[in-house]
Amino acid sequence: MTIAKTFIPGLAAFALAPFAASAQNDCSPEEWPCDTVEVVSHSSAGGGTDTTIRMWMEEARDLIDEDIRVVYKQGGGARAAHEYLVDRGPDGHTIFALTQTHLYTIARGNSPVEIEQLQGVARAMDDPSVIVVRADSDIESYDQLVDSSQDQALTWGVAQVGGTEHIGISRWAGAADAEIRVVPFGGGGDMITSLRSGAVDASLANISEALPQIQEGDLRAIAVLYPERVGDLPDVPSTYENGHDVSVTTTRGYFVHGDTDPAIVAEIEEMILEAMSSERFEDYLRSSGLDPESNVAGAEEWDAQLKDEYNVSLEALRDLGMTDR
Repeated sequence: MTIAKTFIPGLAAFALAPFAASAQNDCSPEEWPCDTVEVVSHSSAGGGTDTTIRMWMEEARDLIDEDIRVVYKQGGGARAAHEYLVDRGPDGHTIFALTQTHLYTIARGNSPVEIEQLQGVARAMDDPSVIVVRADSDIESYDQLVDSSQDQALTWGVAQVGGTEHIGISRWAGAADAEIRVVPFGGGGDMITSLRSGAVDASLANISEALPQIQEGDLRAIAVLYPERVGDLPDVPSTYENGHDVSVTTTRGYFVHGDTDPAIVAEIEEMILEAMSSERFEDYLRSSGLDPESNVAGAEEWDAQLKDEYNVSLEALRDLGMTDR
């Protein structure tokens, strides 16, 4: 990566969109970046996606001599961000933050792009999900959870129908031959609040979000939907130990237009990975109960993962009757 080039203060602020759209044609990998780098978020400022970007962006500013900024394109479950992807094209200077929301929107046919138009460049986190119940629940073990689900449908709190929790719980129920009934609450915070109040029997939560309440004794962790046990919850079994091979994680990573010059993709990957190797970003992951070494990943691993997760999501949505693809 070239990190010592002449920079004229304020020039990037006056760059016009047509120039940015053609920047890849005028910018060699050795010269990259040649214009302002945009990191596009489909979520609002201050949320988890925005926070994750900002935890590495300041470090990235020291690695390049062009400006780098966050641009918000909200609406339609990432559809607005995908429309911006089409508009910008493979300009080599527009990076998109990704969560599973992007994959669901494409899988449901609500996006102007297909999965092949996304080229993964780096993964920031792969946050496993944990099945949680109230601390005073009669369900004290994974076997009890499965047995209880055979007799009648337990109620499961989810943030929204068709979201990560709903799809994950449905996949788990298929593997465990369990009966479920989902209740949407509009957001992860309300979902956990409703669980603690007794409105539902169980829920599926990110470890990073649920860990403090588990450690404080407000919630009981029953099992992680992940191939192995998680370091911060060493006594909590993996569902794989019981033959229920369903992995559910909340991923955050970054992609560019699928037609972007591979050499420029490599430059973007290098910039993000170097920024994520900073003490600040690694401390951010550790404070969320996540291991930097196993969470951060480069383009090859991340691109393969997001394509695999798309296919899993597509099949799950078909089973739920939520897509005609």
